[in-house]
Amino acid sequence: MRSIRHPGPASAERIFSAPCQAERLTLTLEPGRSVNRAVAEAFGRAGFAGGYIRLRGAAASPMRYVIPAAAIDGRHAAWYSETFTPEGVTMIEDAGMIVGRRDGEPFLHCHGLWRTPDGARRMGHLLPLEAEFAEPVEAEAWAVSGAAFHVRDDEETNFRLFRPVPQDDGTPVTWNAIICAIKPNQDIGAAVEEACRRHGIANASVHGIGSLVGADFEEAERVRSYATEVLIGSGEVRDGQCGLDIALVGLDGAIGQGRLVRGTNPVCVTFEVLIIAR
Repeated sequence: MRSIRHPGPASAERIFSAPCQAERLTLTLEPGRSVNRAVAEAFGRAGFAGGYIRLRGAAASPMRYVIPAAAIDGRHAAWYSETFTPEGVTMIEDAGMIVGRRDGEPFLHCHGLWRTPDGARRMGHLLPLEAEFAEPVEAEAWAVSGAAFHVRDDEETNFRLFRPVPQDDGTPVTWNAIICAIKPNQDIGAAVEEACRRHGIANASVHGIGSLVGADFEEAERVRSYATEVLIGSGEVRDGQCGLDIALVGLDGAIGQGRLVRGTNPVCVTFEVLIIAR
């Protein structure tokens, strides 16, 4: 299996997970403020701190995003491109947002597919503090309680990354889901399966975003980019086996889509998932 070498020592733990309760919601995301603030306000109105959002058919202006790029120095294995700043309204076709906390404040991580004003189909990592919605958006969400994603320093990759953290406010939580952060060089499907085994889950839906070292698809052409940004389009665990249909963008900006081959698709920097038991 392919692999990537990061600058720091590899941690012994490769899959971080925490049980939680996931509640399905419809949120209204307001324009006139950053995407980050709009999402935080919407969760707050619903009485939650964060979770996962699936965003479809959203107009954004200004739109700001990056794609993977080669590292600029030896401090990282990969980095980000320059910021893309399309003029006009960009239509977000499909995006996933992991919503948690950074330095005590709301923060989100977003990968998605969009159409820029010139009609081009693009994909990338949305910059949530710089992009805004152009009009109100109705979004499907899963609010999470009992655990949350918090940004932590990661010595291995030298990035600040989301990590699941148990949350105990004294309110009893009957868990129906787990949140996970998966470390580099773990096959993404196998890692999801292992997380499910830990928590006694045989069947589940899988949602999230992350990065892979290239990609092997069952039918689509192999992606050879050593750093990618990934959105899970559709994911499930059935009888303990994970199947993932994804979209990704590589270093050259090309988009790949399809069902991943089992056992050959290692994580590049991180992968953040919400797994909801069925």
